[in-house]
Amino acid sequence: MRRVFHVLISIPVAIALIALMVANRQSVPLSIDVFNPGNPALTFNAPFFVWLVGAAAIGVVIGGIATWFADGKIRRDRRELRKQAQQLRYEVEDTKRKTGVNNPAAQSLLLQR
Repeated sequence: MRRVFHVLISIPVAIALIALMVANRQSVPLSIDVFNPGNPALTFNAPFFVWLVGAAAIGVVIGGIATWFADGKIRRDRRELRKQAQQLRYEVEDTKRKTGVNNPAAQSLLLQR
Protein backbone atom coordinates (compact mmCIF):
# COMPACT_ATOMS: atom_id res chain seq x y z
CA MET A 1 0.00 0.00 0.00
CA ARG A 2 2.81 2.39 0.86
CA ARG A 3 4.53 1.73 -2.46
CA VAL A 4 1.33 2.44 -4.41
CA PHE A 5 0.81 5.69 -2.51
CA HIS A 6 4.44 6.64 -3.18
CA VAL A 7 4.03 5.99 -6.92
CA LEU A 8 0.74 7.92 -7.03
CA ILE A 9 2.49 10.96 -5.51
CA SER A 10 5.91 10.68 -7.18
CA ILE A 11 4.78 10.39 -10.79
CA PRO A 12 2.57 13.54 -10.84
CA VAL A 13 5.22 15.54 -8.97
CA ALA A 14 7.89 14.42 -11.44
CA ILE A 15 5.66 15.33 -14.39
CA ALA A 16 4.98 18.76 -12.89
CA LEU A 17 8.70 19.38 -12.29
CA ILE A 18 9.60 18.37 -15.84
CA ALA A 19 6.88 20.67 -17.22
CA LEU A 20 8.18 23.51 -15.00
CA MET A 21 11.72 22.98 -16.28
CA VAL A 22 10.66 22.94 -19.92
CA ALA A 23 8.49 26.06 -19.52
CA ASN A 24 11.22 28.06 -17.71
CA ARG A 25 14.28 27.59 -19.91
CA GLN A 26 15.05 31.28 -20.44
CA SER A 27 18.21 32.64 -18.86
CA VAL A 28 17.69 34.81 -15.79
CA PRO A 29 20.41 36.79 -13.98
CA LEU A 30 20.93 36.48 -10.22
CA SER A 31 22.82 39.42 -8.77
CA ILE A 32 24.40 39.00 -5.34
CA ASP A 33 25.55 42.63 -5.08
CA VAL A 34 22.60 44.56 -3.60
CA PHE A 35 24.27 47.97 -3.98
CA ASN A 36 25.27 47.59 -7.64
CA PRO A 37 22.99 45.03 -9.32
CA GLY A 38 24.73 45.58 -12.67
CA ASN A 39 28.11 44.36 -11.37
CA PRO A 40 29.08 41.56 -13.77
CA ALA A 41 31.49 39.98 -11.26
CA LEU A 42 28.63 39.17 -8.87
CA THR A 43 25.91 38.37 -11.40
CA PHE A 44 25.21 34.81 -12.45
CA ASN A 45 23.09 33.77 -15.43
CA ALA A 46 21.28 30.44 -15.48
CA PRO A 47 17.94 29.08 -16.66
CA PHE A 48 15.09 30.06 -14.37
CA PHE A 49 14.32 26.45 -13.38
CA VAL A 50 17.85 26.15 -11.96
CA TRP A 51 17.11 28.98 -9.52
CA LEU A 52 13.72 27.46 -8.64
CA VAL A 53 15.08 23.97 -8.02
CA GLY A 54 18.06 25.41 -6.12
CA ALA A 55 15.78 27.46 -3.87
CA ALA A 56 13.62 24.39 -3.18
CA ALA A 57 16.71 22.31 -2.38
CA ILE A 58 18.02 24.95 0.02
CA GLY A 59 14.59 25.04 1.69
CA VAL A 60 14.57 21.26 2.11
CA VAL A 61 18.05 21.31 3.66
CA ILE A 62 17.21 24.16 6.05
CA GLY A 63 13.95 22.45 7.02
CA GLY A 64 15.77 19.18 7.66
CA ILE A 65 18.34 20.88 9.86
CA ALA A 66 15.62 22.71 11.81
CA THR A 67 13.72 19.46 12.34
CA TRP A 68 16.88 17.68 13.48
CA PHE A 69 17.55 20.39 16.09
CA ALA A 70 13.90 20.42 17.20
CA ASP A 71 13.92 16.64 17.70
CA GLY A 72 17.08 16.73 19.81
CA LYS A 73 15.15 16.54 23.09
CA ILE A 74 13.18 13.52 21.87
CA ARG A 75 16.38 11.70 20.87
CA ARG A 76 17.96 12.50 24.25
CA ASP A 77 14.88 11.19 26.09
CA ARG A 78 14.95 7.97 24.02
CA ARG A 79 18.61 7.42 24.91
CA GLU A 80 17.86 7.87 28.61
CA LEU A 81 14.88 5.50 28.44
CA ARG A 82 16.99 2.87 26.68
CA LYS A 83 19.63 3.14 29.40
CA GLN A 84 16.98 2.78 32.10
CA ALA A 85 15.44 -0.23 30.36
CA GLN A 86 18.83 -1.90 30.00
CA GLN A 87 19.63 -1.22 33.65
CA LEU A 88 16.29 -2.74 34.71
CA ARG A 89 16.99 -5.82 32.56
CA TYR A 90 20.33 -6.25 34.28
CA GLU A 91 18.68 -5.89 37.69
CA VAL A 92 16.00 -8.48 36.84
CA GLU A 93 18.62 -10.91 35.53
CA ASP A 94 20.76 -10.33 38.61
CA THR A 95 17.79 -10.92 40.91
CA LYS A 96 16.87 -14.09 39.02
CA ARG A 97 20.44 -15.32 39.30
CA LYS A 98 20.65 -14.55 43.04
CA THR A 99 17.29 -16.10 43.91
CA GLY A 100 17.64 -19.03 41.53
CA VAL A 101 14.24 -18.40 39.98
CA ASN A 102 13.89 -20.40 36.76
CA ASN A 103 10.19 -21.15 36.32
CA PRO A 104 8.03 -18.75 34.23
CA ALA A 105 5.36 -18.21 36.92
CA ALA A 106 7.93 -17.03 39.45
CA GLN A 107 9.58 -14.85 36.81
CA SER A 108 6.30 -13.06 36.07
CA LEU A 109 5.82 -12.43 39.79
CA LEU A 110 9.36 -11.10 39.95
CA LEU A 111 8.70 -8.68 37.08
CA GLN A 112 5.46 -7.43 38.70
CA ARG A 113 7.25 -6.21 41.83
